[in-house]
Amino acid sequence: MADAEAMGDAMRARNYVPDTTLCSNAKRARQTLEGLAGRTDTGRVLFFDTLYSEDAAGYLEIIRQNGGAGSLLVIGHNPMTEDLAMALSGDGDEAARGLLNHGFPTSGLAVVRFPGNLGEAAPGNGYLEAFLTLANL
Repeated sequence: MADAEAMGDAMRARNYVPDTTLCSNAKRARQTLEGLAGRTDTGRVLFFDTLYSEDAAGYLEIIRQNGGAGSLLVIGHNPMTEDLAMALSGDGDEAARGLLNHGFPTSGLAVVRFPGNLGEAAPGNGYLEAFLTLANL
């Protein structure tokens, strides 16, 4: 919980405030959401059982169906979140890409920007703006 609270503080300080949060129904994911929500706005929250079982392509489909034009936070599971962040980030900040290449730790946050609507997000068309971990806050 303390890790999620620290990441929530970092999100708020950097103005990474989602319009919508997609959260796995798993207990640990809900605890992460609770920790974040105590420190920053998480927008409208939608829960998905499938975020526990889907692969990165399944995560992308859920994002496309629920992202719209706003910003989106996904609270899911590895290796899917790492695979998805790597696949979507065709370009990005060099330091952030270097950190992401070392793996996606618990309470990590990949900030990926897309041109246009998230309904059109596709592998390679995102820009990795930042990659936050508890070690680099």
